[in-house]
Amino acid sequence: MAYWLFKSEPDSWSWEQQKAKGEAGEEWDGIRNYQARNNMRAMKLGDKGFFYHSNEGKAVVGIVEVCKEIHPDSTTDDERWECVDVKAVCDMPNPVTLQDAKANPALSKMVLVVNTRLSVQPVAEDEYLEICRMGGLDKPPR
Repeated sequence: MAYWLFKSEPDSWSWEQQKAKGEAGEEWDGIRNYQARNNMRAMKLGDKGFFYHSNEGKAVVGIVEVCKEIHPDSTTDDERWECVDVKAVCDMPNPVTLQDAKANPALSKMVLVVNTRLSVQPVAEDEYLEICRMGGLDKPPR
């Protein structure tokens, strides 16, 4: 099991829209960064990830699960770009802001803290558990 963080601008794709997709989930499309794409190539069914509202809010607001492994991105004919599908698992009871993450020494090496621009990024298991603790999730989905 691996953990990830998916960034989305809430005015383009919000947590509420993600939840509305239900069990079918939705493509995490439109990624045009090789490192982010390669992170998606490493994902497996059942991997969990944080849904992060970027720009507006700048906070982890929910947890998603990879429900379809890497496949061509339907928003382009360029075969270089691929994506996974994710489905909502649960809300983060108390959203964890970027400011909160930066203030926590246990998260000082988290990609979110050191490279705030990468749209799809890995999360270490201890970081996943710490963000879940900060967000009030007593039994984080694993």
